[in-house]
Amino acid sequence: MFGKYTLGIEEEFQIVDPATRELRSHVSEILAEGRMLLGEQIKPEMIQSTVEVGTGVCRNIQEARAEIIRLRSIVSHLARKQGLAIVAASTHPFSHWLDQKIYEDKRYELLVEEVQVIARSLLIFGLHVHVGVEDRERAIHIMNAARYFLPHVLALSTSSPFWLGINTGFKSYRSEIFKKFPRTDIPDHFDSYASFERYVDLLIRTNCIDNGKKIWWDVRPHPFFPTLEFRVCDIPTRVDDTIAIAALFQAIVAKLDKLIEQNLGFRLYRRMLIQENKWRAVRYGLDGKLIDFGKQKEVPVRDLIRELLQFVDDVVDELGSRREIEHIHRILERGTSAEEQLRVYRETGDLRAVVDRLIELTMENVPYEPSGVEKAQCG
Repeated sequence: MFGKYTLGIEEEFQIVDPATRELRSHVSEILAEGRMLLGEQIKPEMIQSTVEVGTGVCRNIQEARAEIIRLRSIVSHLARKQGLAIVAASTHPFSHWLDQKIYEDKRYELLVEEVQVIARSLLIFGLHVHVGVEDRERAIHIMNAARYFLPHVLALSTSSPFWLGINTGFKSYRSEIFKKFPRTDIPDHFDSYASFERYVDLLIRTNCIDNGKKIWWDVRPHPFFPTLEFRVCDIPTRVDDTIAIAALFQAIVAKLDKLIEQNLGFRLYRRMLIQENKWRAVRYGLDGKLIDFGKQKEVPVRDLIRELLQFVDDVVDELGSRREIEHIHRILERGTSAEEQLRVYRETGDLRAVVDRLIELTMENVPYEPSGVEKAQCG
């Protein structure tokens, strides 16, 4: 089922009352019909005002595009039948985590018991992209190098400038909320897959975790599937941005794999240095500067992302993702969801208007009515 550079995409949506614009803890109502239509492709998350959908294993970015659009269309349709709407953004502009209900599930109950108020306050929504790498040893070495590009791609995805009714001054405040959890942020690099396994085994033996899924790094080898899972991003509001970012992650993996095949290395940087760049991406998004560690100087984020696009250019046509990668230039020109939300707020002074715009953009280029509930197009 899994092959070279296959794709899987998971999106976590807010469930919003379009009248009050507040979050609603109504995932159970959506799940009731959703599971009949989508099976395991629709899931609850810990907070009941969240609904998650995920593609199957997609052979290429075109299959992933068709599937993620189909899923957005269906879950939006299910929400509207309950008088609700979905929003793709990594924080809600003003709803409070204290008002949200926890989904009744033993796993979430144990998580809240362990992490306490940090778990309760985790009112954030993300995007996870899986890229197939069957050789686990190869996956570790690709992950080591791919860590360098995580801040670049995060800057392209930012959608969480507001928190509890406050303009936080951050483009990705979700990142700051999530880092309160243990075993998050940029991972260290590993000499081998065996050294990674020893790390996981040690945590299990010492009762830190019960399995590798409780390692929530910004990129990780998935504990059960032969994939690299990229978890660093905010969820983009526009579906076209989500697809472009998934294509970029796939191209990064393919390019780094190609270098390994050619006996060429990519310089590995210390976690603490990459973390400096992540902080800048979290704070300033596309409007900031990242550190070019090779040149040892600051460079505008947009310039470094253009360099990244040049870096992966020789694998894009092999992957058949030229159109999707070209969309990255559109994001660089118009900005991310975070910029759009801040613009609306500057013009209106009304966070409800921000939610209205998010509802609108979540369905941009997505059919308002699903064409049918055919089976998943990805295997």
